[in-house]
Amino acid sequence: MEKQITIALVGNPNCGKTSLFNALTGLKQKVSNFPGTTVEKKTGDTWLAPGIKLHVIDLPGTYSLYPKSADELVTYEILRSKAETNYPDLVVFIADTANLKRNLLLFTQVCDLGVPVILALNMQDVAERRGIRYNQQNLQEKLGIPVTGINARNREGIVELKKLILDESKRKTRQFYSLQEENQAMIAELSHITDKKNKYAALQYAINAAGLLSEKSKLIRDVFEKHQFDTNRFLEKEVLSRYQAIEEIITETRIKKESTKGSISKKVDNILTHRIWGLVLFLGLMFVIFQAVFSWSTYPMDWVEMGFASLSDWVSTQLPKGILNDLVVEGILAGLSGVIVFLPQIVVLFLFIAILEDIGYMARVGFIMDRIMRPFGMNGKSIVPLIGGMACAVPSIMASRSIENKKERLITILVTPLMSCSARLPVYTLLIALLIPDTAKWGPFNVHGLVLMGLYLLGFLAAILSAWLFKQFIKSEARDYFLMELPGYKIPVASNILLTIWEKGSAFVFGAGKIIVAVSVILWVFASTGPTENTNRVKSNYSAQKTELEKHNADETALAELELSYKSELLEASYAGEFGKLIEPVIRPLGFDWKIGIALLTSLAAREVFVGTMSTIYSVSGSDDDLDSIRNKMQHDKNPQTLQPSYSIASVFSLLVFYAFALQCMSTIAIVKKETGGYKWALIQFIYMTVLAYGSSWLIFTLLAD
Repeated sequence: MEKQITIALVGNPNCGKTSLFNALTGLKQKVSNFPGTTVEKKTGDTWLAPGIKLHVIDLPGTYSLYPKSADELVTYEILRSKAETNYPDLVVFIADTANLKRNLLLFTQVCDLGVPVILALNMQDVAERRGIRYNQQNLQEKLGIPVTGINARNREGIVELKKLILDESKRKTRQFYSLQEENQAMIAELSHITDKKNKYAALQYAINAAGLLSEKSKLIRDVFEKHQFDTNRFLEKEVLSRYQAIEEIITETRIKKESTKGSISKKVDNILTHRIWGLVLFLGLMFVIFQAVFSWSTYPMDWVEMGFASLSDWVSTQLPKGILNDLVVEGILAGLSGVIVFLPQIVVLFLFIAILEDIGYMARVGFIMDRIMRPFGMNGKSIVPLIGGMACAVPSIMASRSIENKKERLITILVTPLMSCSARLPVYTLLIALLIPDTAKWGPFNVHGLVLMGLYLLGFLAAILSAWLFKQFIKSEARDYFLMELPGYKIPVASNILLTIWEKGSAFVFGAGKIIVAVSVILWVFASTGPTENTNRVKSNYSAQKTELEKHNADETALAELELSYKSELLEASYAGEFGKLIEPVIRPLGFDWKIGIALLTSLAAREVFVGTMSTIYSVSGSDDDLDSIRNKMQHDKNPQTLQPSYSIASVFSLLVFYAFALQCMSTIAIVKKETGGYKWALIQFIYMTVLAYGSSWLIFTLLAD
């Protein structure tokens, strides 16, 4: 019969748990070199031996089993009771060898719960470079727990670890902390209330549950009061006692002491975390990234654009003329090409972000930004969700669970969507290209990159100002403090970088692609059909004008212009056009016409759908042989009343600002509702961002139009 062994990977943040998870299971789990990445437990399966399956749970990093943040709570809840569904048969505790003393605090707490533990010493190469080495056999004897060395990033020591997991004779428990005699009567009562035989587990559960609102919590508080138990004083004593024992073990097992000379990493940190130069370097790095986003992706974008043009031309000639031909060419291919053409830029952006994460720079950014963000109701840990918001707001909002202060976490959740995500990048690129020629330079710099960086900075500025406003209204009595570990610098692993790019790129193509195809098909149907009275009128006028031109032997140019005008009028008379006209009065003060109105509404599914929608609209209204890019079609579009370009400087800047601020993402609304426990804050967020977008867009259009 098949046998399953369940193990939990436990450790401090940034100790290599997720790298080990990948090494054990082979699953494509993203690795990031800063705290707060794994915010929910991840699971995977592999085979240890024939008939023996290994079920692996990757738990969020934590420093203690007295959780102060939502991600730490996930780890505690899995380990707190053997009655839990996912309770492991064995804990593999991953420790950063270079910071073993700090790591062993949590290790001893986990051991005291009575669960079998294996200690995996990770990143021994980093410790060696810092002059730190331990006698592994001696350490194992002192701890009374199996110890093995691994390098999770390079897959070293994994075979030996699997053998230890498989060997049931190696599964040992150990008690490190002895509870004081005067607490025994109280613990006996708590064991009865909590149904826990393990004394330390019972007391730990009671301390964590005492602040909750439940009948059991009230009983616990009564017991604490009866025995005059001071939880804060107990926790202080526990930590001091554990560290005393750990210090003895470290002293007796360390065979090479850390060098007292300043390391290279410390010298680098003195520059990268400097209160002035650190910020200057960060902004300079962002500047280089946004320059590269445009410069490096030019040729791949041209290839994608030409490829879709050729594909559309080929499909148009292969399929018989009619509804199916129009649906595929004007609906599906036009919608997809308008978005996939921007994939090279997204790949370049994630290439830089992945490298910065892998080398350990992101934690330094949090340290730098803490001084800046604290007056605005956030702290340095908020930079992880905010920077992550440049990729996608959904996982970034989940990453806010690492923020201990509830007020700061809520504020971070509310303002993170103001950071320009990758879904906005296609919209920005298209609209910037409408305004600025590809050859535009400012000295040696690409003007496109400068404008793009300005939009990202605009989003960040809006985020911190909005945070400051929320700080005034959201009340909290929790203490405000900031604690973030600066991980050691690491050489980027190519497989991690490529994996990140593949995951983000494929998520963009396949995730957005499904939505875009669905929206494009629906939009094509509504754009190709309309009220019979309207369409008959347009067709009748077209027939009359065509007959008149043919009667006077008009040239091909005049007939082509009539055909283009006919398709444009037919689109305006369609159901999509009718709906666009209905909402046009609301958006006209922003400089938007009914076509943009349709795109704004379809963008509620996902922001990048804007480009696909515009591609579909202009494909439906364009001539049969018009295979120009969506940018060229929009550049040549004119207002039928004024005969002026539909996209002026004022209207394009207005649209850019609207997309910079508007919350057009159903997934973000859903995750905010989940993280905040209801629709209240999700609704507040949607309303304030919509008002901000509309007001800012109106102001920009009014100023520039004059």
